[in-house]
Amino acid sequence: MTLTDREPDCETLIVGAGFSGIGAGIALDRAGLRDYVIVEAGDQPGGTWYWNTYPGVAVDIPSFSYQFSFEQSDSWSRTYAPGRELAAYATHCVDKYGLRARIRFRTTVVGADFDEERRLWRVIVDSPAGRAEMTARHLINASGVLTVPKLPDVAGVDSFGGHTMHTARWDHGVDLRGRRIAIIGTGASAVQVIPEIAPIAEHLTVYQRTPIWCFPKADVPLSGAARWLMRLRAGRAAQRLVSQAYVELTFPLAAQYFTVNPMAGRMDAAGRAYLRREVHDPVVREKLTPRYAVGCKRPGFHNTYLSTFNRDNVELVTEPIDKVTGSGVATTDGTLREADVLILATGFQVMGTDNLPTFPLTGPGGRSLAGFWDEHRLQAYEGVSVPGFPNFFTVFGPYGYVGSSYFALIEAQTRHIVRCLTAARARGATLVEVRREANDRYFAEMMSKRHRQIFWQDSCRHANSYYFDKHGDVPLRPASTPEAAWRSRRFPIDDYAFTT
Repeated sequence: MTLTDREPDCETLIVGAGFSGIGAGIALDRAGLRDYVIVEAGDQPGGTWYWNTYPGVAVDIPSFSYQFSFEQSDSWSRTYAPGRELAAYATHCVDKYGLRARIRFRTTVVGADFDEERRLWRVIVDSPAGRAEMTARHLINASGVLTVPKLPDVAGVDSFGGHTMHTARWDHGVDLRGRRIAIIGTGASAVQVIPEIAPIAEHLTVYQRTPIWCFPKADVPLSGAARWLMRLRAGRAAQRLVSQAYVELTFPLAAQYFTVNPMAGRMDAAGRAYLRREVHDPVVREKLTPRYAVGCKRPGFHNTYLSTFNRDNVELVTEPIDKVTGSGVATTDGTLREADVLILATGFQVMGTDNLPTFPLTGPGGRSLAGFWDEHRLQAYEGVSVPGFPNFFTVFGPYGYVGSSYFALIEAQTRHIVRCLTAARARGATLVEVRREANDRYFAEMMSKRHRQIFWQDSCRHANSYYFDKHGDVPLRPASTPEAAWRSRRFPIDDYAFTT
């Protein structure tokens, strides 16, 4: 047997053991495509919920929707599950569906190149054993987008003399009690962590670039009756139906059909009313009021974030940061505020071409995926496949996510991927690639529908939203959750070319 004839190490390699990777593994098993391996950078499964352990971390979609439809938990303690319960749910799914033996933990993908002669992917990984190459016929990127922490573009961040940490890499060894804390950022993570640390800090300074719309959250402990219903099939179905309807109304239908749905336009008034009710000082309230419409960027949901700014030991700073020094944070007005701890609540690299996936990927002819997107804008057929990159699929691709529960996305996209791989097996194909004309048709459809989305209001230019990529596009799918699910079952399989 020659090197060219040698079989790959596995038929399918899945990158990431967060919920996307877990869902992909379960879907492959159910389809009888069991020759796969999952590689995961962390010590345990869970992805976002493994890495993010900051105080107050929780989901902002009701627990009844934030789970697999086929594996609904009866263990949620609240309507919005805290992070530790979601990490436990990930472990439960891995163990129940027998995935643990397929996962290689502490293994980070650092690059992938397509071998045209052998029609497989050569994937370079780093692990405690050192750097190695793995080969796979098909490669599924399930690494997600809430993965790579984004550092602020501020001079001197590395020079701070106290403790520095990012919310996505929380250091639980640092005692925050009685400390002077500076936190940069007011996005979703900050909305959750600020109310938790303010009561124990000597002083908390919040540096805000862009205010966030914040709304109250129906986050309550689940009653005994609700938990009893969770143990019944009919009870779980009813809870999920109500939850799914709420999620669909509050984002996909409001954001993706903005021009024909008046509900989103009313949210600005609701947000301002909530601000007036929660924040006493009119000057602080004005600083916390966004200058863009609701929906331009993802809003926050929290019951005590806004009222935290009523505390005497909390200061909101809106002057731009000039630099970070060894002792604190200096703003452009010449003020230096000293701190003992610096917290970076600056989110993730989400819509960057070098973050989808989180490793450099090179297809046939030496062309990089990042280069393709830089030249042609972010695009992927049904949010899954890119022409010119055979045997490669992604769960969170451009124009795949409609904005509802990530689990709805995972189930739709893994269904799409399984249809492709099953067809390849049936045809004896070693090469699966979306046709250029199919991709172009889909991208044109996305462009033709985006005028009805909420993101194209004039005020959105002031939002500094991660929804927008460097091309000025918002690569979210202008569709509803049911439509995306239906299309994952019905897209023409001949939109792909299968080569034996």
